[in-house]
Amino acid sequence: MEGVALTENKIRYFGEILINKGLITQEQLERALKRQKEDGRYLGEILVAEGILTEEDVIETLVEQQGLPLARPADETIPPEVINCITPKQAHEYRVIPIAKGENSITVACADPFATIALDNLRRELGVTIKLAITTKEQIERGLEKYYHERLHNVSAILENLTEAEMKNLVVETFDNGTAGDLENLANEAPIVRLVNFLIAEGIRLKASDIHLQPFEKEVKLRYRIDGVLYERNAPPRNLYAAIISRLKLMAGMDITERRLPQDGRIRFMLGDKELDLRVAVVPVLHGESAVIRILNHQGFLLDLGVLGMDGLLDQFERLINISHGMILVTGPTGSGKTTTLYAVLARLNRPERKIITIEDPVEYEMIGIDQIPVNPKLNFGFAQGLRTVIRHDPDIILVGEIRDRETAEVAVQSALTGHLVFSTLHTNNAAATYTRLVDIGIEPYLVASTVKGVLAQRLVRRICPACRVEYTPSAAEREILAEISQPPARLYRGTGCEECNYIGYKGRLGLFELLITSEQIEKLIMANASTSQIKKVAIAEGMKTLREDGWDKVRAGLTTLEEVLRVTQE
Repeated sequence: MEGVALTENKIRYFGEILINKGLITQEQLERALKRQKEDGRYLGEILVAEGILTEEDVIETLVEQQGLPLARPADETIPPEVINCITPKQAHEYRVIPIAKGENSITVACADPFATIALDNLRRELGVTIKLAITTKEQIERGLEKYYHERLHNVSAILENLTEAEMKNLVVETFDNGTAGDLENLANEAPIVRLVNFLIAEGIRLKASDIHLQPFEKEVKLRYRIDGVLYERNAPPRNLYAAIISRLKLMAGMDITERRLPQDGRIRFMLGDKELDLRVAVVPVLHGESAVIRILNHQGFLLDLGVLGMDGLLDQFERLINISHGMILVTGPTGSGKTTTLYAVLARLNRPERKIITIEDPVEYEMIGIDQIPVNPKLNFGFAQGLRTVIRHDPDIILVGEIRDRETAEVAVQSALTGHLVFSTLHTNNAAATYTRLVDIGIEPYLVASTVKGVLAQRLVRRICPACRVEYTPSAAEREILAEISQPPARLYRGTGCEECNYIGYKGRLGLFELLITSEQIEKLIMANASTSQIKKVAIAEGMKTLREDGWDKVRAGLTTLEEVLRVTQE
């Protein structure tokens, strides 16, 4: 190795070079040498700390003194075969980045050429000659992030340093004979704790809404739902899966010995200074237990109505939600953003002169000034029971998380009839189907017609990443689709994939909306038990824009793609 012996003469020679270059004075050198003898720090480190030199001054002088090359690894593109010469653990432990590879040697950039012990250890581990190049600490930090972040932060890296005995202790194929104490001890093993924490932290970093863990006979699937679409990631080993599930159950307050019944739990997870609420659901499947972790922002990040993507509908919707009484419903499938929209509505309506109470399953975001009640099925306290209780607390506005059955629908309708403004959600394919769905549940048509003031149907599409958005020429299949649109987009855009969007091409989501205001004509159709198609036809004639039409508007604006609109809408 081309090392450097740290002697007093070398230090003084380094100082003399600085003086000759006009960077420091003799007095400053003597003062720094005295301090160096007292605390053992490097001369350059002391001069930088005192503001006399910059780190660049020190590095350039070291290059001159030691005759070593200057490297800037973070600003260069180092081939993968060179980066792979050392492990992420070695790079972080020894603070080096490989920049070149010879037949029996590796050249590494480091900010401390005097760290001979560490460099000797690296030489022994690799079994090759180590050559040095000098760089700054800032270059090392940026280089570690650039070349080793993804490799360091993955399942394999967490487990790579386990000994064979440690790995054996973590391998459990079944817990059938395990006691609660055995399972708890296993779940608290440090590698399992780090692994589960990583899986959760990675989901947060990727801005995922859900983390899916699925066991199969010979493998495990790990998938993150990002902007509504599942993406598969590097999964933990199959033989560690039982320990991972046990850890999740312990964190979520579940019974870790129960493997025959579904369980639900909750985790408060701290990431830095940010607290998040995780909802965990575990269900027995053919080869173990499948788990889903839903990531909720406990600190309550709420969207404003103006940024949801309603565009031309916003004024009309604002007028609707400011009526004094009645029922307003938001519809769409699971994961279509209904709850986000309703929270944005409540944030807009939340004023001192109004009392707002919600009944939710679960309470997803905490809102100051609003009474939020979680349902508890285990105690037979559901939406209907909650609604009856809420009425006695003199609310002006009520939010019911979801209308699932006739009982809840009846109480919601009665609340709307008695002077309350009621918001809720329903699972229907479009706005018009909401009226017929309520009738099918068992609500009399005249009650539906008199209480439901409007319905907002919505879907979520992925937004094209603005950092890598490019215009492109449509394919033959896309030209056929464009030919069927009354006002086809003049230009089409898509994302090519970049670091900003994790090379997906999409970043974030926006809503597609279909707003149906209950007019006199619609009321007559409901009273006459008209079909969904009849109601929809009249609504369109009265000016309603369908979900797909709103999607085409988003495509014209260059916000999303044809593929996305077709994926989430149907005519």
